[in-house]
Order: sequence, then structure tokens, then C-alpha cells
Amino acid sequence: MLVVAGAALLSAALLFWAVGDLTFAGLFLAGLVGVGGILLLLRRPAPIHALAPPAEGAFDAALLRAVLDGAGPTSALALTDPAGDLVSANSAWGRWFGAGVGPLAADADPATLTSLAEAGRIARRDGAAAIGPAMLAGRPAEGEVVAVAGDRLLWRFRRGDGPDLGAEAARLVAGEAGRRIGDAGLMLALVDPSGDIRAANSAFAQRTAADDGEGAEGTQLVDHLVADDNGQFHLAAEGKASPPLRIIQIPSADRPDALSFFLLMDDIASVRLSEDESLHIHALLDSLPLGLALADSDGRFTFLNQAFRKAAGLNHTERPAWPGDLVVDEDKAAVSDAVRRFGRGRALSGDLAVRMKTNPEEPVAMTVAGARGLGSAAVLISLKDNSEEARLKREVAQATKMQAVGQLAGGVAHDFNNILTALIGTCDLMLMRHQPGDSDYDDIQQIRSNANRAANLTRQLLAFSRQQTLRPQVLQLPDVVAEVSHLLNRLLDERVKLVVKHGRGLGPVRADPGQLEQVIVNLAVNARDAILAKDPEGGGTLTLTTLAVSAEEVRRMGTDVLPVADYTALKITDTGTGIPPHIIGKIFEPFFTTKEVGKGTGLGLSTVYGIVKQSGGFIFADSQVRRGTTFTIYLPVHRAQPGEAPARARAKDKAGETWGSGTILVVEDETMVRAVAERALARNGYTVLSAENGEAALELLASTPRIDLMISDVVMPTMDGPTTVRAARRTHPDLPILFMSGYAEEQLRKSIDIPNVSFLAKPFSVQQLAEAVREVLRPGNGANGAGEGPK
Repeated sequence: MLVVAGAALLSAALLFWAVGDLTFAGLFLAGLVGVGGILLLLRRPAPIHALAPPAEGAFDAALLRAVLDGAGPTSALALTDPAGDLVSANSAWGRWFGAGVGPLAADADPATLTSLAEAGRIARRDGAAAIGPAMLAGRPAEGEVVAVAGDRLLWRFRRGDGPDLGAEAARLVAGEAGRRIGDAGLMLALVDPSGDIRAANSAFAQRTAADDGEGAEGTQLVDHLVADDNGQFHLAAEGKASPPLRIIQIPSADRPDALSFFLLMDDIASVRLSEDESLHIHALLDSLPLGLALADSDGRFTFLNQAFRKAAGLNHTERPAWPGDLVVDEDKAAVSDAVRRFGRGRALSGDLAVRMKTNPEEPVAMTVAGARGLGSAAVLISLKDNSEEARLKREVAQATKMQAVGQLAGGVAHDFNNILTALIGTCDLMLMRHQPGDSDYDDIQQIRSNANRAANLTRQLLAFSRQQTLRPQVLQLPDVVAEVSHLLNRLLDERVKLVVKHGRGLGPVRADPGQLEQVIVNLAVNARDAILAKDPEGGGTLTLTTLAVSAEEVRRMGTDVLPVADYTALKITDTGTGIPPHIIGKIFEPFFTTKEVGKGTGLGLSTVYGIVKQSGGFIFADSQVRRGTTFTIYLPVHRAQPGEAPARARAKDKAGETWGSGTILVVEDETMVRAVAERALARNGYTVLSAENGEAALELLASTPRIDLMISDVVMPTMDGPTTVRAARRTHPDLPILFMSGYAEEQLRKSIDIPNVSFLAKPFSVQQLAEAVREVLRPGNGANGAGEGPK
């Protein structure tokens, strides 16, 4: 290059000497320089290893750095001296390994650094050496080293900027992808060349008894396998009795040191049962009372026993292919997923609540379990026929609801009775001051009539809640039916035919005959309306049947509601419209009616229910739409106790004999009721003292020389009636007591347990109050005038 430059300058000087023009000579020199520069750029550079050895210190650091950077950003290049120290490196090397860090000082384990030093020695001897995959600075890299410029070495490494393939594969195996593979019944493990598990999916972890996918990491794959005598592998956690495994190895690369994916699945097809063995298993399953079915690993039915068909609502000719065909569309996916999961996974089980197509209203319990050792069957499906259980649950729920509603109805009726007592008593007092024909007489009578109607409604509520006062007697049910038949002939339409049938061997029952008559009348009137609603022209038939039901017959019924005992039953059957299934569970609820507004209160059947239950009996309704309804009442047969006397009617005074004398203490927290009682008794000749609570009553009792009778409400604040009476009996043991209450007398007697007391049910009229007081104070009625009251 110096010779060419000297020749160019000499040529320019000679041209200037010959021509004498400095500008022309300068242009000539510039042209030569430009042509020479172009030729220099077009000349092909020599390879790095072909460079002539420069003199010591002849390297230009900037020029060498520029040459190394020309290799591009995907290769890291570095030049080292004979001692292995870094002479120069490109920008990629600095980013990957750090500025000023040589290859032998990179972040790597000692074995890797040793292999790099060995590669350098080989390159000095042979001119070049390859560097296999190694972890440098925490990332995999590979490349080569070349001897250049004498004893210097040029290092070249290549690696991508993407994630670690091994770590990414482990993340996929242990993550969502591995879980989905496990749901398909496949166990998946990522294994390194030494046999250690790098990652495993949840299916592998469950089958090998590991807690989770990470619990299998670091263990040897072979430790989870065991071989039998036939050379087939099984899971060590399940033993050699488990199905053999199919194992598939998938290398992640062609290198011998690459990671491998291992797929493990049950080789169910290798377990074959003979035809006789299959028939024996099917015969055994068919004889069991449990609904059982078998399905293969794909979820297809292979066998269904008779109990399963019955529970699923199938007949003998139906052949469903898949378990999902039995359920409603909303449950198909859950059933199919469970069958596939348990059929290809570990022998586990799980329960599902599904709705069958044949009865979508009632959920049933389906159990799915993995089956092993049954040939092609991989899943055992159990279906429980819980129709009887569902019926029992409905009956218990209905009884609980009726009890809760009854308590509410009883409380409302009791409070309402206080209001009606004051209203009826006030009307009675006003009527005493008016004569028929007065302008206000008819209005007062109308008010009293409506109050009595309201009192009848409260009595029905108390009957439903089993809190009304009953007068039970030992009687024969046919006698009650015969007595009420005359009334029914007048109540029923001429288009309705009444048929009465009596069975033989009927036992006596203990009930209130008047209340039983009300039960029959209410049911008969409802039956008449149903018959005429179905066929207004032709009418229909109402049948009353009495029959004996033995304990053995009750036992054969298999019902958990009706206790096993002897009963006398009454069936009331009509040929009317029937009751729809979605309504029949509500018919005994108070105020529930299907009749038009103004044609029914909805208390008829609730009253029937309460009277029957309070009498110790049971009532059931069975109906078919457009075919009729049957109400069956079961009353327990009464067994007479030793010394029991027949019931007698209580003798009453003639109407109008209500006058008397004596001092009466009235204890009532309701002001209006207390005022009515005080005025009514005063008009009948009694001296009346009143107290608003128990404490005030005891004070009056202590300060008054003589009190002939105490009339007390039962439910009062602070101190109730029974507590007040017990305190009064300590100082006045012979004091007659008359309790007023809106609750049932029988129930109060059981809860109060105070001897020689009488009861007066609310609401009562002035006449009824005066008669009850005269009855208690009548000479000879109980000890010292204290009547025992009605039984």
C-alpha cells in the first residue's frame, strides 16, 4: 500500500512538472486515491485463522472490537491470550457473560469450566475444538474454539434468547396441560437421562401415592414401577394385582442427553376374562338389590342389572349406549367426565347428584368408581332408587311444616280470642239494655253474629293446631257414620249418590263424636263439589267405608309414618275431578284452597287434619286426576284400661239459672276482657274484685277476708295464671279456680297439673261465663265447692 501511494505521488509530481497546472495534478492524484480505495474495499478478507502473526502489541483494540461485533448479535465472540485472559470480545459476549469476563471465568460449575479448559488445549493442538451443550451464566450454550494468531484462541458461543426448553417442558407437564392429559386417564412424567423425574402431572402423583406433582420430582421413575413374572410393569403403589401398564417414551430431542416424556396408561385390554367368568360376574351383579352397571374405558355400557334398570326407569327392551343418555341435558357433561376420569385413572370413586330423564323432578345419587380386573369393564356405576326415601323426606317436611304452621295458627287464634271475648261480651251487655225492635238492636245482633263467625274461624284454627278442647268418648265408628248419614243426605246434591259400607271386626276408638262428625261433613262437602265440577249433569258417587286394619297389614304397607298397631279406618272416596300432584302436598295447609273467592275459607281440610291428629289418628290422601280422590283416616283401636268407666255427659243447669252470690276475684291482663267479665258477673249478683296481673291478685287475696272463686287467665306477663294459682293455694288450699284460655283444655291440664280446677274456653258470652261460675260454685261440686271441671 505504501508503494502504491508513493507511485501515485510521484505520478502527480511528474504531471505537475510537465503541465505546470497544480489543480489538474491534484485532481489526478484524488482520482488515483479513490480508485485504489474502491479496489481495497472489494478485496476478499482473509479468515481469522489465516492472519499472519502480528508483532507484539500490534493489535488495535478498537479495530479488533469492531471486527468481532461484525459477527452479529446471535453469537458471542471473544479473543483470549495464551494465559486465558480476555483480549477482546463483542457486545453479545458482554451482555451474556459480563464485561471483562473470560470464558474460563464465566458463571458455571467446576465441571463445565474444566471442559472449557480442555477444549482450549485441544484447539491449540488441533487448531479447533467443539464445545457441547453447557450451562453458562445460568443458560444453555454451545459453540467452538479456534486457534488464531499463533497461540491466541477465538471463542464462539451460540444460544437463543428464548426460555429454557427443559424448564418450559416441566412447567407444561405439571401445569394445566398435564392436568388435562391426566383427565383423559394418562399419567405423564418428564425424565432426564439419568432416570430422575423432573416433573409429573397430577394423575401420576395420585396413582403413585405422591401428595402432588412436585412430590414426585427428584425420584427415580423405576422406583415407582414393579415387574411381574411375565415381564409386565405395574405401579408399585398399587401392587402386581393392579392392571399392567403401557409405557411410551417420547424423547424431546435426538441427542442422547435430551429429556424424555414418559406416558403411562392401564393396559386394560391385556386383562381378559373368559366367557364363563364374564357370565358369572354378570349373574352375581344381577342378583344384587343394588342398581349396578359396568362401562368400558370409553364410557360405553357393557352391562346393566335389573335394579339399575328399575332405578333408571328403563324397561327390558331399552339398551342405552352411554351413561349420559339416562340423565337430563344439563347433567350429561358431568356424568361423561366422571365416567371417563374414573375409567382411566386410579381406582377411586365419587358421588354425583343427577336427574334422570324419566323423572327430572327428583335428583338421584349416582356413584362412579374405577373397576379393575373385570375384563373390558373399567367403570362401575351405582344408581340408588331413592324414590321411597324422597317420599319419606316429603312427608317429614310436610309434617314439620304443618307443625310450624299449627303453632303459628294457635298463637294467632289465642290472641284473637281475647279480642272476640271482649267484642261478644260487650254486645251481650248492650243487648241487655235494648229490646227487639229498637233502632240499635238489629245492628248489635249483626255485630254479635259476625263475631261468632270469627270465633268459629278461630276454633277451626285451634282444631288445625290441635289446641281445641275435645270431649273424647269410647265409641264405634259405624255409629258415628250412621248418625251423620242423615245430615249428609240433606247436604249432598240429588245428583250425588251416597254409598255406605261397613267392615267386620271393627275395634272401638276413643274420639270426640261431634268432632268426628265435623270431619266427615267437611270431607263429604268437598267431595260433592269435586263430583259436580267434573260432571254437573250426571253427578257421581260418594262412598263411606269403615274397615279394620290389623298390625300385620300395617307392617306390610312398609310406611314409616304409620306406627304398627291395630286401627279402625274410615275411607271417603269420590268420583270427582281429583287433585293434581303438585297441589296434593298443600291441601292440609290453612287458608289454602282451589275454590273461587268467597266459596271457601281454606280451613276445611286443615280442621280435618287437626282433629284427626289431636285424636291420635292419621289421615292420608290418594288421588288421580279425572278419576277421583280417597281420604283414609286411621284411628287406633282403644284398649280399655282396668277400672275405666264409660264416659258420661255432664249435667247442666237449665238455661237462665245464672244468678248467684259471693265474692269473685277476676285476674286478666286484657283490660276489655276484664271489664266485660266484671260487669257480667256484677249483673248476676256477684261481688267482683279485679286484678290486672298475678301480683295484684295475691295482694287482694291477702287483704280480702273471703273470696269464693278466682277466675284467672292462663297466659299473662310477669306471673302467669298457674303460678298465681299455686301461690294462692298455699294460703287458701280450698279456693275454687276457673281458668279462662283460648288453648285446648286437655293440653292445659297436662301442662298445668293443678287439681280441682275448671276451664272456660275463649271466646265466651256473658251467658256462658255466668253458667260456668254457677257450675263451679254449685254446692257439692268438688271439695268445698271447687269443681273438677270437665274431663
